Amino acid sequence: MSGSDIDTTALLEQVKQATADGKITATAAENIEIWLTEDRYSRYAGQVAEHISSGMWKELDDAFWTIIPFGTGGRRGKMYPIGSNAVNERTIGESAQGLAQYVKSSVDGDLSCAIAYDTRHRSREFAELCARIMVSNGFTVYFLDDYRSTPELSFLVRYKKCSCGIMVTASHNPPSDNAVKVYWSTGGQVMPPHDKKIIDNVMNVQEIPLGVEFDAAVADGKVVICTPETDEAFISNVAQQKFDGPRDLKILYSPLHGVGASAVIPALKADNFTDVSVFGPHEEPNGDFPNVPEHVSNPENPAVFDTAIAQAKTDGTELILATDPDCDRVGCAAPKTMDSTGEWGTFTGNQIAALLCDHVLSERKKGGGLTSDHYIVKTLVTTEMARRIADSYGVRTCGNLQVGFKWIGGTMDAEGPDKFLFGCEESHGYLVGQYARDKDAAVASMLLAELAANCKAEGKSLHEKLESLWWQHGYHAERLLNQKMPGSEGMANMQKLMAKFREQPPQSVGGLKLLQVRDYLGDTITAPGGESKPLGGPGGNMVILDLEEDNYVAVRPSGTEPKVKFYMFTYVAAEQLSLLDAAQDEMEERLDAFEKDLKAFADSV
Repeated sequence: MSGSDIDTTALLEQVKQATADGKITATAAENIEIWLTEDRYSRYAGQVAEHISSGMWKELDDAFWTIIPFGTGGRRGKMYPIGSNAVNERTIGESAQGLAQYVKSSVDGDLSCAIAYDTRHRSREFAELCARIMVSNGFTVYFLDDYRSTPELSFLVRYKKCSCGIMVTASHNPPSDNAVKVYWSTGGQVMPPHDKKIIDNVMNVQEIPLGVEFDAAVADGKVVICTPETDEAFISNVAQQKFDGPRDLKILYSPLHGVGASAVIPALKADNFTDVSVFGPHEEPNGDFPNVPEHVSNPENPAVFDTAIAQAKTDGTELILATDPDCDRVGCAAPKTMDSTGEWGTFTGNQIAALLCDHVLSERKKGGGLTSDHYIVKTLVTTEMARRIADSYGVRTCGNLQVGFKWIGGTMDAEGPDKFLFGCEESHGYLVGQYARDKDAAVASMLLAELAANCKAEGKSLHEKLESLWWQHGYHAERLLNQKMPGSEGMANMQKLMAKFREQPPQSVGGLKLLQVRDYLGDTITAPGGESKPLGGPGGNMVILDLEEDNYVAVRPSGTEPKVKFYMFTYVAAEQLSLLDAAQDEMEERLDAFEKDLKAFADSV
């Protein structure tokens, strides 16, 4: 249906009636009207009209009920050809144009932008679209002309001294999704005050200039293909974070159908690991993620390791590494003992954080360079075991941070990167070194391999190494519960749930009494029946329930997905440990009780 064939008045009457009939929400109707009547959306009006004429109200409501937001990881969502709440040519274009407008208004001198993309559907298309928009706005674009990792994009921004950067990826989301992550000149994802100002520009984009074709911009030198040069420099910087030690280890690596083979394999090779193979069923770059459970390539999910573990038990593999589609998160599995044919187990993101933290600090201590000025960085929902490990080495922990690795990158710059040792977040994100300002699965994979080789040389498994850390620093068990709340109704329920945690919190969770509520949005700390006091924490939509015995629960809505996240933390002090197995069983029962109570509380909204 062409624009001249559209009877806007009749279509809007149908939308009005559909709203009255409860087929679409009022906000969807408002956004549909904008896309039908405003010139900036004229090229999409025909598709909107066809949806209305065909009675595709569910599709229209999903695509238009809100305006897709910028969250902790950028602008992310389900791909659909039209809609304000979908990832499509228009919403991606608005994101790039809004970024260009803001950078031009706030940065003097030559303008440049680094762009990379992952293996998802339409990622290359969206990357070229962003490049054309940036060139049309007077930017030179440094372009990675093949599937590459998010941390390599962060590195490229810094390496070429770019004004900004764009990564086209939806990380570990389902195949239906895509996104753009927006980076500042630091190489980190945009932070205040830039984030809100960029959003303001994005929301007010009228025209999206596309005055140049991608190939023509390459020919004119306005898009600079710099893939081989950047690869070499990036891997060189990753390899500079290595530590000496044994390298006798058989490794199986899975990119989970993503970009990781371009980063992890060269990093392991640069660190002199020679017995490394790629797991065949996950090797193909494929945005459908065909050979992983439910087609979700998330190394946080232990099930993605099942088929690789089955192979490892027969071929002598001693460590399995897996990275998400854009290779900024890593998961791993290892034998429980030195017998690789026996039982295997995976590690949580918090457990990997503890293992890597101790490895990095132990190796740095051997070099004699640790001082009280050195520091690690973690978020509020990352295990306190990392802090306790850092305390044992006499180094600082910067841990009063909201969720999102951008806050870790920002802390590096604020505190001084020369004294930075290690950054970690519970969602399997880690960084060592100054070359990037985002989490990097390549460097984390390299260091995990080093640690596993060290453990093998000492006659113990990675799991036995973790147990030794528990004996030293106390037993820590954590769990993440995701409460999905999709659609417009889900958004309203999320808001109600967060309000209830603030105003009428449960007085106990899992049988443990509530001691106080930390509200990071209201910046208050309140004991039951007491008056609120200033919290002095980093602002954000998160509530922490402090319970007895150093246990606590953090609650926050996801910044990128329609769900509320419950982070549960239990702890048994080292001096109270008598039997590790008994402590593990007791804390699992406690986490089960936490989960039961939190689900019931969420269902009461």
